[in-house]
Amino acid sequence: MRHIAFTLTAAAIAGITASSLAACSSSTSSTPASAGSSSSTGSASSPTASASASLSGSITVFAAASLQEAFTTIGKQFEAAHPGVKVTFSFGASSTLATQIINGAPADVFASAAPKNMQQIVTAGDASSPVDFVKNVMEVAVPPSNPAHVTSVNDLAKSSVKVALCQPQVPCGATAAKVFGNAKITVKPVTLQPDVKSVLTQVELGNVDAGVVYVTDVNAAKAKVMGIPIPAGVNASTEYPIAPVSKSGNMSLAQAFVAYVLSPAGQAVLTADKFEKP
Repeated sequence: MRHIAFTLTAAAIAGITASSLAACSSSTSSTPASAGSSSSTGSASSPTASASASLSGSITVFAAASLQEAFTTIGKQFEAAHPGVKVTFSFGASSTLATQIINGAPADVFASAAPKNMQQIVTAGDASSPVDFVKNVMEVAVPPSNPAHVTSVNDLAKSSVKVALCQPQVPCGATAAKVFGNAKITVKPVTLQPDVKSVLTQVELGNVDAGVVYVTDVNAAKAKVMGIPIPAGVNASTEYPIAPVSKSGNMSLAQAFVAYVLSPAGQAVLTADKFEKP
């Protein structure tokens, strides 16, 4: 009951009016359910049942690779709140996902790891009114044994330290460059990866001595890597905007998913994965 009752709040945030919900519902009754009623009865008079019935079908969410763990959990919770609804994810570099959407890829929601990539699809007319829902900061990831004895971000400037970074057009690469600028160091990577999860994999496999990823990625990797924090005065962050895609084939469901991400339930998942408030 707790998940289903929340769905109405999510719908309200998404701008779905009570009248549109009633129109999509199988019932026209506006009589609220009594305090002792149960949603499992499927009563048409229950407002939560009407809201749930108004959402059906499936959506595809394009999301930054760093959101993989959090959004997978959020997707399962959202499906549980709306039986029969299906959420499919496509995770990758935000720059690549934005290009795919502009070129007509069938996406219903876009969650970017940088405002720049969201603005690209807004400018192209493929989204409007994005909302920043979290921000992320950088951290140095090293293998658990730390073979290069990396103790700070400054060590990445040493020629003896093999470093993996994201490609410069990818948000994790652009944000890492800000860190290096703040630290006044020059880092020459031995490999440039297409997204942050690929950088993390290089560290996990021991192919490099260090990689610059997000705090959330170090958290998700658990014992596979060790994190070297970057001082706040040197570190850099990126904000994550989210919006339904204008050409969505299921706009009501896309709006409801965005609303769920913005809701206390969605934010709780993101906070647990070490994302910060924007």
